[in-house]
Amino acid sequence: MKNVAAFFDIDGTLYREGLITEVFKKLIKYEIIHPERWYNEVRPEYEKWDKRQGDYDNYLLKMAKIYVEAVKGLHKYQVEFIAKNVIQQKGDRVYTYTRDRIKWHKKQNHMIITVSGSPIELVKEMSIRHGFNDYKGTIYKMNNEGIYTGEVIPMWDSGSKMSAINELVKKYNIDLSKSYAYGDTTGDFSMFQMINYPICINPTKELLKKVVSSNEVRDKIRIVVERKDVIYNIRPEYLEIIEV
Repeated sequence: MKNVAAFFDIDGTLYREGLITEVFKKLIKYEIIHPERWYNEVRPEYEKWDKRQGDYDNYLLKMAKIYVEAVKGLHKYQVEFIAKNVIQQKGDRVYTYTRDRIKWHKKQNHMIITVSGSPIELVKEMSIRHGFNDYKGTIYKMNNEGIYTGEVIPMWDSGSKMSAINELVKKYNIDLSKSYAYGDTTGDFSMFQMINYPICINPTKELLKKVVSSNEVRDKIRIVVERKDVIYNIRPEYLEIIEV
């Protein structure tokens, strides 16, 4: 008998922001990243997004680029220590809807798996905290001594997530026709194509455009928006994307 699974993105889907932003702050605190890199390189992208004049993904990718440079030469224990601290302090800062869906899937005896673009060290700690069965995240390569080399195997793009799910399907004998996927950016679109019950949670404009232009996905998608203490379910046929 095949298993039913629920695949969850983390950043913006479970966690209410991006975990990379939290670890970035810690790296500045521990003087691994110089504060000027935030002010000169990251802050301009953040301000564009904060004013709704830029792309959220550009802001996250800028931090990810600096993160790669910052951890190069560090030992894995240093990054693992920071990851544990971040999740201990911030791990419960999650959306109500997603937290409740995790509980629901557990009651149904579904497997719950996270497929996230965040560093694997953070994804691991978040998965342990919320009781996931397995996890996939971006791998920052290390040498035999456990020192980060600066090489990256990403998990933030749609192609990488598709490959990860195919691997997990074989590993756990998962029936995708009965499974679920939760995501918020274009990197999650391949999950929505592959799986029968996709749910957009606070989706980006770029993801919504892809969803509404795909007959395959539009006909099966659920769109959920959580703001303050209210959860909205939006039917795709009533969705209007307004350019700003």
